[in-house]
Amino acid sequence: MTLKERLADDLKSAMKEKNIIRKNVIQLVRAGILQVEKDNKVTLDDKGVLEVIAKQLKQRKDSLPDYEKSGRDDLIADLKAEMDVLMEYLPKQLSRDELEVIVKEAIAETGASSMRDMGKVMAAVKPKTVGRADGRMINEVAKSLLS
Repeated sequence: MTLKERLADDLKSAMKEKNIIRKNVIQLVRAGILQVEKDNKVTLDDKGVLEVIAKQLKQRKDSLPDYEKSGRDDLIADLKAEMDVLMEYLPKQLSRDELEVIVKEAIAETGASSMRDMGKVMAAVKPKTVGRADGRMINEVAKSLLS
């Protein structure tokens, strides 16, 4: 079963169960997938769908501090519930140690030696960690290893 099929099945079950948050999140993900497919005139495979889901998760993680600053506990709870739903579709997230190994390999492959080579390292690491690591964490690990 592809990820798109799983999303469609989960949407149906969320509607039957009247789980509004889950239904809304899945609908937003499916809309994001459709938008990418129409914009690029392609049909996304599971890897592309994972990228869309990871992007949706990142958007929610980025907006969480704003909600916390404004003291909107009701919205924070909903946002965390949405993030939990998105995490169900992503593969197991890499730990910092696992990520360091991948970044070290990328540094060796690209011959990176300083912060100037950060773009090369990021370009080499990103495809290996799609949906399994946040770009911010990859950046932090790469900076610590290159400096």
